[in-house]
Amino acid sequence: MDSGLILLVFLALLFAWGLNRVRRAFRLGAVGYAGIMIVFVLVMLLLWGQTFR
Repeated sequence: MDSGLILLVFLALLFAWGLNRVRRAFRLGAVGYAGIMIVFVLVMLLLWGQTFR
């Protein structure tokens, strides 16, 4: 398994934990939470794809 992929998974878990705290602070609904997660996943996939070029 690629070490970069392991790092991305770790960052995703850290981001999800932080986002959960932010979501409680701002009282975001499930739609806002899902939207932020989708954007984050897309950005991470794009960054991960850039490492192979």
